[in-house]
Amino acid sequence: MARPEQVLLLEPQHELRFRGPFTDVVTSTLKLANPTERNVCFKVKTTAPRRYCVRPNSGVIDAGTSINVSVMLQPFDYDPNEKSKHKFMVQSVLAPPDMTDTEAVWKEAKPEDLMDSKLRCVFDMPTENEKTHDMDSNKISSLSKSESSTLSMKSMAAGLDDGDVKKIMEECKRLQTEVQRLREENKQIREDDGLRMRKSTVMSAPHSSPALRVKEEGLSSRMIALIVLFFVVGVIVGKLAL
Repeated sequence: MARPEQVLLLEPQHELRFRGPFTDVVTSTLKLANPTERNVCFKVKTTAPRRYCVRPNSGVIDAGTSINVSVMLQPFDYDPNEKSKHKFMVQSVLAPPDMTDTEAVWKEAKPEDLMDSKLRCVFDMPTENEKTHDMDSNKISSLSKSESSTLSMKSMAAGLDDGDVKKIMEECKRLQTEVQRLREENKQIREDDGLRMRKSTVMSAPHSSPALRVKEEGLSSRMIALIVLFFVVGVIVGKLAL
């Protein structure tokens, strides 16, 4: 007995096209539309499951709606002799009105209830002229981005007069000096802390409090250094924003 005609409308109808070179993931979109008044269960199968990632590869299409299926071809070494081996099949079945489990629908479906559509895969390899054109386009795009970034920096700098720039530079130098001083103090505190901790191992418990105070001072210095760094960034960003 012949199977019923496919109720889903496929776009494209007969083939999925993938454009090389296949050094990265190439995606082809398959649209499945359900023009009927009933929900339809579907599955997308392929003869080369390891080569493709299909999302979604199964599900339910509500009456009068459609979905897009992304067919992602994974990177591989193109072999012209292999292209005829890649095929897809869209299988569908009308969902019962009281459906609660799609897997049960597929298990209970009779062969004469199943509908399917087959699609072949077409691999388009760019010619040498197209490859050159693509490379030139990428170079132009990169140059445009670089020029745009340079112009943006120039326009931002133009918004500041020489006096503002000089003030920002002087403030940065002063804050850098302050940060360096705090780092040196913090280093000295850590060294003193280590010396006191070694001494505390041979002293009684009541004499351990100075080491704790030194440790707290070291932490405070670290916090001050972080605050100063954040202040530097804030001053620069604030000046540029103005």
